[in-house]
Amino acid sequence: MLLAIDVGNSETVLGLFDAEELVEHWRVGTDTRRTADEWAVVLNGLVAGSAMTGPDGIDGIALCCSVPSVQHEMREMFRRAFGDVPAVIVEPGVRTGVPIRMDNPKEVGSDRIVNALAAGHLYGGPSVVADFGTATTFDAVSSKGEYVGGAIAPGIDISVDALSQRGAQLHMVEIVRPRAAIAKNTTEALRSGIVYGFAGQVDGIVDRMVTELSDNPDNVTVVATGGLAGTVVGECETVDVHEPWLTLIGLRLVFERNSS
Repeated sequence: MLLAIDVGNSETVLGLFDAEELVEHWRVGTDTRRTADEWAVVLNGLVAGSAMTGPDGIDGIALCCSVPSVQHEMREMFRRAFGDVPAVIVEPGVRTGVPIRMDNPKEVGSDRIVNALAAGHLYGGPSVVADFGTATTFDAVSSKGEYVGGAIAPGIDISVDALSQRGAQLHMVEIVRPRAAIAKNTTEALRSGIVYGFAGQVDGIVDRMVTELSDNPDNVTVVATGGLAGTVVGECETVDVHEPWLTLIGLRLVFERNSS
């Protein structure tokens, strides 16, 4: 079994692969105060509680991490709690097979490279990946599988938090599909602005990126992923595929490229 771990700024997603099949997955909060020992307790508890395998069933680990302090603790945890298990951390020097056509390749988050790899593997190129996390990121993959650039926008949760904090008469709401674009109360008005507003943002950015990627927009596959994708992807006109486990699939591919 391969344990794939995607550490984001707000949440950490973990998945168990049996060969190419994702057989189990979990989502936990990313706590920068958590020590290596605490991460070991969390991981062992999740894996041991799975009906698919126990702790001894892990024969490989793949990690990408957006939070340097957490990556340090994860590296220490792998050494102490999974010392005999091969572990691949996506960082400079690790083979991904994705050429990075950026001014400074080291600036690109490891999760974005992993997403580009998975999108190219699953759907070919060119493609655009929209990842709905703490930030909403847009990543462009060429027909040759190259990472050619992207865009970064504030994420849904960040925007909602800012709106509730800065608006004296506004409050936090559950983000669900509004009944109509023209709302009749404040709660529905917030939902309308958030859901349709972000859907419009996605379509606007994706349209521009697709035009730059290919002379034929029909050749470009647009993939949505991330924990918050389900909130707005149904209202987006440009999204072709919703793949919630894209990053975990990419981590499996990276592990396979480096495990030899």
